[in-house]
Amino acid sequence: MEEKMQKEVEAAVLEILRGSDLNSLTEYKVRSAAADRLGIDLSLPDRKLFVRRMVQDYLESLTDEGEEGKNKGHCQEGKEEEQEEKEKEKGEGEEKRKEEEKEKDEEEEEEEEEEEKGGVGKELDDNGDLILCRLSANRRVTLSEFKGMTLVSIREYYLKDGKEMPSSKGISMTVEQWEAFRNSVPAIEDALKNLRESD
Repeated sequence: MEEKMQKEVEAAVLEILRGSDLNSLTEYKVRSAAADRLGIDLSLPDRKLFVRRMVQDYLESLTDEGEEGKNKGHCQEGKEEEQEEKEKEKGEGEEKRKEEEKEKDEEEEEEEEEEEKGGVGKELDDNGDLILCRLSANRRVTLSEFKGMTLVSIREYYLKDGKEMPSSKGISMTVEQWEAFRNSVPAIEDALKNLRESD
């Protein structure tokens, strides 16, 4: 992900986290809200991981602030308040555990939905690239990293020494190019429909 996009995503995610009830918020909800706000796809693996790290860092920073406050209060207040803090932390810890389980379930549901739609699975090719879909026996769409860039590739493959290797027949697009292409799909579909009707 480009630095400019990272900064935009970071700003949106932090704004969402600061303005939300953290007891009912999940990473999936944060990612979806940020994706809607920015108009970009944040379900790609590298973007998903980036948002996950941001949410974790934010929650850790809140925990650290809570610890500092607890230490100050401990010096000034009696044992009663310390006991209340412990009970509160225990309750928050339980809430956090439940929230993490809920978040995991939502992510699994999201991945299952994507797989049902023929989307992102967990299949990797011989080069370690994520296979997004197979267009034919020798043609597929993959997601890969190259020189720090995330690429969406539509390419033909051939067998060499028992391994499937990418041929020069195909195209690799940056995420920005992919998004421009994806946004053009309705116009392409209209043109195809018009062409069929004129035949």
